[in-house]
Amino acid sequence: MFDYVLILSAVPKKAIIMNNESIVYAPIGVIHTPHFTVQGMPIQNVNAKGIEGNIELKAEYKDGLQDLSGFSHLILLYHFHRVNKINLSPTPFLDGSPHGLFATRAPSRVNPIGLSVVRLISVDDLMVTVSDVDILDNTPILDIKPYIPAFDSVTSATIGWYADRMEKLPDTKADDRFIR
Repeated sequence: MFDYVLILSAVPKKAIIMNNESIVYAPIGVIHTPHFTVQGMPIQNVNAKGIEGNIELKAEYKDGLQDLSGFSHLILLYHFHRVNKINLSPTPFLDGSPHGLFATRAPSRVNPIGLSVVRLISVDDLMVTVSDVDILDNTPILDIKPYIPAFDSVTSATIGWYADRMEKLPDTKADDRFIR
């Protein structure tokens, strides 16, 4: 079940930095969602309201769940396990023109790491149930962090080229442009 191991270098499975060149991360678990294919998925969690998923944590990390139930929302960091190409000028779902990779949230990244803010429903033993999930089924979870509005929300933020595209968000779904 936990057959994902992200190896970016031939070193042990824990998070290790060697010579500022090699990094190795091992998933802490996997998320189960109703999104079995990329096509038709919500492209951001704001379009996934009410869609639940279950994070199945590895037993060795159970103690890390202590006190998590006191938070309403979580930040999930995960590996885009179906993406195997890098595109430095992707055409994002919300636009018909390419943009620089770092000015998009396209999954075809140099380091294919995803980030979603989800609503915490419950913590039961090794299972963390969340809602507002825009993540593909069986995606390896790299980390769980509590969402803290005073830390994680910037009311004065500007959103670049996205500003003219936000009206498209409710009707835009994912397709297979970024997967293997």
